[in-house]
Amino acid sequence: MNRFSLILITLMSACATQKNKEAMDQPDRTTALAEASPVAIAYGLTNKNGLKMEVTTFGGRIISLWVPDRKGILGDVVLGYDSAPQYINGNPYFGATIGRFGNRIAKGKFALAGRAYQLTVNNGENALHGGPKGFHNVYWEGRKEGANRLVLSYLSKDGEEGYPGNLNVKMVYTLTDDNELVIDYAATTDKMTILNLTHHSYFNLAGEGEGDINNYDLMINADYFTPVDKGLIPTGAIMKVEDTPFDFRTPHKIGERINDPDEQIRFGKGYDHNWVLNKKDHSLTLAARVTDSIGGRVMEVWTTEPAIQFYTGNFLDGKFINRDGKAINQHTAMCMETQHFPDSPNKPNFPSTILKPGEKYHSETVYKVVIEK
Repeated sequence: MNRFSLILITLMSACATQKNKEAMDQPDRTTALAEASPVAIAYGLTNKNGLKMEVTTFGGRIISLWVPDRKGILGDVVLGYDSAPQYINGNPYFGATIGRFGNRIAKGKFALAGRAYQLTVNNGENALHGGPKGFHNVYWEGRKEGANRLVLSYLSKDGEEGYPGNLNVKMVYTLTDDNELVIDYAATTDKMTILNLTHHSYFNLAGEGEGDINNYDLMINADYFTPVDKGLIPTGAIMKVEDTPFDFRTPHKIGERINDPDEQIRFGKGYDHNWVLNKKDHSLTLAARVTDSIGGRVMEVWTTEPAIQFYTGNFLDGKFINRDGKAINQHTAMCMETQHFPDSPNKPNFPSTILKPGEKYHSETVYKVVIEK
């Protein structure tokens, strides 16, 4: 089985009644999304405590995710839109499921079993996040099971965006009564292929449109990262974070070194890099922790994956508008994409992303949001 999990831990049960009322009072955008595009069905999930999230079958996207701050005030902590056309014409990755291959593949080329493959390129000369018709831009089949569970499935046909094999993917969103948001992936193929699935919500722990992320404290549990070239393709080196702006082994403000003259920072226009996590196996381990000390929300990221891409919204340039009519600017949200390394098919020293017939892809990631008093 292939698992990818998010877990949200909210306020203490003493505040549950008030929180539940506030969660249910939040605007429901699912009707607007469904009416805008009959093909894109939107679902609202709730648990018995009133925690609420919204998901659309277009791209398997999380539209909204409401969590409380230390005062018990609920806020939507992911960037999103109100209608399907906005997702189609706006930022392509808000809240999206990413596949077949998260991150970049150099020139869209790779080889398997002696055969060369050419992917659709959509990021300069490179392939990014599965191509223009990656999993973020397809319609998934949805089936709701009760108030708190949504099953999504998609068949990626042999040759789609250049990838080999008919790939069957199943993704399950479950909002448990323990206030856990679980996202499970499972995948099988009938031909050798490559696979690197991830989730691409843009998080702002203060709430969508509530300032930038520069004053958040960040810890990343990694002694190494993979440096990139000007096209943000890994060079193949695995570099120590020590004495670089990439050393988050102890907490630093995100904005503290985001404008450092370091060449790697210049290439990414901020942070848009792959950290090699401190782990020896596929067990679930802590990858990162982000703290908004003002509102009190803390997000921990746990994963079975070997790496995490930390991206600080460097290419948000104000041309996209949020639900309140405000421009979405640089560094106003962050992505924490657990993954295998970018361009792994072309780097023999990187962990393999090959999936063969008869094998089952599996992964688990946990996002915990806790409240700092």
